[in-house]
Amino acid sequence: MTQYDIFLVSLEPTVGHEINKSRPCVVLSPNEMNAHIATVIIAPMTTKSRPYPSRIPIKFKGKQGWIVLDQIRTVDKVRLIKKLGSLENQTIHQLKSVLQEMLVE
Repeated sequence: MTQYDIFLVSLEPTVGHEINKSRPCVVLSPNEMNAHIATVIIAPMTTKSRPYPSRIPIKFKGKQGWIVLDQIRTVDKVRLIKKLGSLENQTIHQLKSVLQEMLVE
């Protein structure tokens, strides 16, 4: 797995308003981490949302949806079910910009 791959991930069990069930998620953790530890940092994707500064619009597998950066979490690699694809460069740049605004500035 590499950074910016999209995997189907089992997110159950969850608590409160956390995004649940199995859904596509973007791998955010860097490749060096992914190669050496048993967990990955992911951002879930959803088709049920609306514009919000921490959500990036994406069209993936013919569906319009969102990468939900306000729901970033760390999961064990055993939760990753299968690889579905990877982000396009334009979406990666947008994702990096939003993460920087959220976490650095």
